[in-house]
Amino acid sequence: MSDAQFVARNPDSDLVRNARRTLQEIKAAQPDFLVINGDLVDEASPEDFALAKKILDEELGGTVKYHYIPGNHEVMGGKIDNFKAVFGDTYQTFDHKGTRFITLDTSRLTLRGGGYDQVARLRSLLDSAAGDGSIGSVAVLFHVPPRDPTPGKGSQLGDRKEAALVEGWLADFQRTTGKGAAFIGAHVGTFHAEHVDAVPYFINGNSGKNPATAPEDGGFTGWSLWGVDPVTRTEAEHVRRNWFADAPDWIGTQVRPHVDGLTLTAPATVAVGAPAPVTAAVEQASRTVPAAYPVSATWSGSPNLHVGTRRTAKPWHVAVLDPESGTLTALRPGQVTVAVTVSGVTKQAQVALTAKAAA
Repeated sequence: MSDAQFVARNPDSDLVRNARRTLQEIKAAQPDFLVINGDLVDEASPEDFALAKKILDEELGGTVKYHYIPGNHEVMGGKIDNFKAVFGDTYQTFDHKGTRFITLDTSRLTLRGGGYDQVARLRSLLDSAAGDGSIGSVAVLFHVPPRDPTPGKGSQLGDRKEAALVEGWLADFQRTTGKGAAFIGAHVGTFHAEHVDAVPYFINGNSGKNPATAPEDGGFTGWSLWGVDPVTRTEAEHVRRNWFADAPDWIGTQVRPHVDGLTLTAPATVAVGAPAPVTAAVEQASRTVPAAYPVSATWSGSPNLHVGTRRTAKPWHVAVLDPESGTLTALRPGQVTVAVTVSGVTKQAQVALTAKAAA
């Protein structure tokens, strides 16, 4: 989670409620740990951090370990001392299931602003991971990303040489070792995923503060749930030898928006040979968010409904739901149930499949 940006002088604000809601949803998902990728508070006062600690203690109850990475609102032009007094180190390293997690401090909107030693430390940690047989991948996390995917480019590392350095180091690590590499940032106010030189590159959106982009472009509040798989030596060697064509498949995420309501729009009837649109949307405060990229939505249905392409349908399927195109195609008469799940909330619809209309 990232970018709640609440203040102690308004402890009952919508921002605090959204932060608490996010933590409640995260706790319910029973993760191995939580990473707070910056800007949990807004003004960096001692009172802000005291409230942050209180909220984390109350909502997580000590059952979920967390790592708190400082963002620019953890200093707000002042010193980092208030943050460190409550939450300790500004950058950390820990290993989990074969992945080395490296967190860095960009509270000054640069890497070197958090101490040049952390830049040298990143280089050293990548080198040690390259030669460590127990480490199959590295994930680097810090608040201000190397690049901002929005047109304004106003929420990225100000020093473009620093940005190129990090991206180059991660790409080189993956290419030369065959092991996985990934970057996870925040700060921009939108959810966004891409690859940079074959390295997964993710921007986590806001958990409290209003987003900076339109809902269909990732502008909604929520959080992301991640999973990592070990990269075996055999897999790494294959990628190392074929780096121009392959990358290890080791990391994935579910983007989980806050869901105040979920709507599923499907026709009551669909005629054979006449594909019909099926869509879903998340209601969130005053926003309507399409249940499509970058939102993670799970489409399902009755056993006689195939979710995928028509090419992979089986003989017992009477209809095909293709989430990528957003269409439901009847193969023969019958009835199906269509369902969609977003952030644990599910909606269903019954659709009758009718014979093809006569010419």
